Amino acid sequence: MTTTKLDLAGLKCPLPALKTRKALKTLPPGDRLEVLCTDPLSVIDIPNLIRETGDKVEITERSPSRIVFLIEKANGTI
Repeated sequence: MTTTKLDLAGLKCPLPALKTRKALKTLPPGDRLEVLCTDPLSVIDIPNLIRETGDKVEITERSPSRIVFLIEKANGTI
């Protein structure tokens, strides 16, 4: 299992969700994607995206200045 980091600091909605979707497409099942966002709306957008893809997501850090998501790629496809 490999963890890939994706720094999306400074990007505004909808770019964090779009770039996360694109990055997930390249990962094999079981790998993880750590996503750093600064847009407060990403706390809504990223989990909604993951509900669509069937992957697993958790927020590992949340502060006024940044949100870090850890997403595990499921066996399905996006």
